[in-house]
Order: sequence, then C-alpha cells, then structure tokens
Amino acid sequence: MESPFKSDILKGKVALLTGGGSGIGLEISTQFGKHGASVAIMGRRKTILDSAVSYLQSLGIPAIGFEGDVRKQEDAKRVVELTVKHFGKLDILVNAAAGNFLVSPEDLSPNGFRTVLDIDSVGTFTMCHEALYYIKKGGPGRNSTSGGIILNISATLHYTASWYQIHVAAAKAAVDAVTRNLALEWGTDYDIRVNGIAPGPIGDTAGMRKLGPEEISNKSKEYMPLYKLGEKYDIAMAALYLASDAGKYINGTTLIVDGGLWLSRPRHLPKDAVKELSRTVEKRSRNAPVGVPPSKL
Repeated sequence: MESPFKSDILKGKVALLTGGGSGIGLEISTQFGKHGASVAIMGRRKTILDSAVSYLQSLGIPAIGFEGDVRKQEDAKRVVELTVKHFGKLDILVNAAAGNFLVSPEDLSPNGFRTVLDIDSVGTFTMCHEALYYIKKGGPGRNSTSGGIILNISATLHYTASWYQIHVAAAKAAVDAVTRNLALEWGTDYDIRVNGIAPGPIGDTAGMRKLGPEEISNKSKEYMPLYKLGEKYDIAMAALYLASDAGKYINGTTLIVDGGLWLSRPRHLPKDAVKELSRTVEKRSRNAPVGVPPSKL
C-alpha cells in the first residue's frame, strides 16, 4: 500500500527501535527508513537482527543493528551510545520490545509476571533513561531549541480487562503511565514529545500467532467494529504521524489503533429482533398500571 505521507518527512532523522527486527517493530523501521530516516535496531537475537538489517539496506535505508537486552541497563546505554557514534545523533526512540503469552493468573508464576514487566515497562523506562542525554534539546548533534521524540508501543488490554493477559495488562498500564509522566516532565524541561501507540490484533505477527492461534475460534466478527485484522502498516503509519511534524503538538497521548475492538461488547440480542422486542416492551410499559402511592390524608 502506498504511503499517504511525503517520502522525506523524516529526512535527516535518526531513529533507534527496540524490537525493531521483526513484526510491528520492523515495519516501523521500514517505513521510517522509506521516509528519510536512518535506522538503528536493537534486539537479543543476532540472526534476526542481521536479517532485518540486510532487508532494510536492500531498500536503500541506512541501517545498523545492535544486540542488546532492554532489561539490562548496560545494554541500553551501550546501544544508545553506539547509535549516536554511528549516525552522529538520536532524534527518535521507539520502544517496541515486548513479551507475551497466554496464561491464566493461577498458572502464572510471579517470575513470569515479573519477566513481562521487566521487558515491557522497566525496559521502556530504561531505554528512555539512557537516551535522555542524547534526545533532549541541546544533546549531541541536536540544536538547543528542540528535543526529540519517544514512542512507546502499548496495548488496549488494560483499558477494560482481558482473559489470560494479566501480566501484559499490568505491564502496558505501566507503559502508558510512563508515557504520560515523561510527556509532562520531559516535555517541560527538555522539549521531548512522548507518545504511545496501542495496537489491536495485527495480522502476521508473533503476538497474533500466540494470542489468536488457529486452535482458538470465537465470534468476535459478530460484534467487533470494522472487523478485520489490522496490518503492521497501520501501526507504522500511526508512528510516522506521531514522529513527524504532522504530530508536533501531540504529547502525552496513546493513540489506539485497533479498529474499535476495545469498544466491543457481545450482542445480547440479534439485530433483526430489536425492533419487535422494543415494540413489545413499549406496549407492556404503556399498559402497566402507574404506581401512585396511596394518600395519607
């Protein structure tokens, strides 16, 4: 699908993406590069990193990959510094690294709960913390009047509640809180815009394969607005919007990109039965005696 944005909207920008070697992260990396940015990606698996970098470079995108674990502060610090050393500056940080699996609360160990929080929420803060020196206004390679941009990939699981996702719901709630608080404080002190994106079900991703495997069948199509799986492209376009000057006055917001799924509720009554039932209920209501309390006089 052709992008609605001009191909140079991120010209001259340098972006670092955690989880940028696969899935949604790789699509954001690709679209950032196609729109003018130089891209550094961070991940734990070298084979995936090397493959992603080769793919990005084949498209003519200046790209480099660094092995690292967002749970380790020393890795975060090293990757941020290497990115700046290679490209000269850092303009955009995208925190897309995440962990997930289906599990009921009683079967989830505290260590499993902690692991997801460490990757999603603590890892997000750690990357932001280590990037601050370079992404704030006046940082290396930056001017003294404007800071850079941080995008945190969240979810919608915690807006209500989700079956078998208590660990991720807690982690993403923390990510949203980090987004808002950094937007307030770093927006004020360092002119850094901090926003989030909450994807819905996105096809052809590891997350969808884990959370919506073929073995699970449901009736979501009967009540989900715009029922269809989202595309990685949809999330990348939202990221482009927030990272570009088109979103220059947006700060502290988490943009929901899920086709309205988080608003969904099961239909308690078939649509074709609503009219007849409504007539019956209204008729019964009109014919019912009006309850007037007896006078005490």
